[in-house]
Amino acid sequence: MKYLFFFLLREKEGYAVNEVQLSERLLAVAEQVPEGAKLADIGSDHAYLPCYLSLQNKVQFAVAGEVNEGPYQSAKAQVKRLRLEGDISVRKGDGLHVMMPGEVDVITICGMGGGLISTILEEGKDKLEGITRLILQPNVTAHLIRNWLRRRNWKLIDESILEEDGKIYEILVAERGDDQEVYLDNEEVKMLVGPYLMKEKSTVFRKKWELEIEGWKRIIRSLEKAKQEEKEILRKKMELKKTIEMVEEVIQ
Repeated sequence: MKYLFFFLLREKEGYAVNEVQLSERLLAVAEQVPEGAKLADIGSDHAYLPCYLSLQNKVQFAVAGEVNEGPYQSAKAQVKRLRLEGDISVRKGDGLHVMMPGEVDVITICGMGGGLISTILEEGKDKLEGITRLILQPNVTAHLIRNWLRRRNWKLIDESILEEDGKIYEILVAERGDDQEVYLDNEEVKMLVGPYLMKEKSTVFRKKWELEIEGWKRIIRSLEKAKQEEKEILRKKMELKKTIEMVEEVIQ
C-alpha cells in the first residue's frame, strides 16, 4: 500500500503544496532517522526518503546516491520538482563512494538483498568513519547483515518487521558498540531470525518463518528423491532439518 504525504514547502518557496509518495516500509525507516541527522541514502531510487525527511525538517542535509542512470535521473528530477536542491545532493556512484569523509552521520540502505547490503558496507567500510547509525532494510537474507555488523563491531540496537503488498520486510538499526549481550545464548538462532524480532514474535514474524519452513521442507523432499545418497546431499538434509527444528522451537 502506498501513502501520500502532503507538505507545505518553506515560506521562501511560496507555500506551494507538493506530494511525496512513501511506502509503509520507507516510513518505518524514516522513523529511525534521528532528528538533525546528516543522511546518506544509498540506492535512493526516486529520492523519496530524503525528500520526505527534508520536507519534515528532520535532516540537516542528505545525499541521495544511485549507481544506475535511470534512477539517478529520477532522483534528480524529484529533488528539483520539490525545490530541494539546496538540501539534497543527488549523486551517481557505487555504494558508499558517493559520500565525502565526514559529510554525513547516518546511512540508510533499503530495498536490496542482505548479501548486497553487506557487500556495499564492506567495500565502503573506509567511508564509515564518523557514521553513528546504520538503518538497513533488506528484502531477504537479513542474517547476512547481522553477521557483518557483528564482525565489524556494530551493535544491533533495534529491529522491526512488516508486511506490505504481500512481501515481508525487516528493518535493522545499528550503532557502534559491543553486541555481546545482544546475542548472549542461542547465538545461531538469534543471528538467523533476529534477537529483537524473536523476543516480540509478531504475527508477521511467525508468518515469515512458517513460510521459510515450508520452503525448506520442499527442498528436503526434493533431495530425498535423488537417486544417490551422496555425502553432500545427506549433509544438506541434516543442516535443513536442524534449522527447521531450531526455528520451529522459536515460533511455537
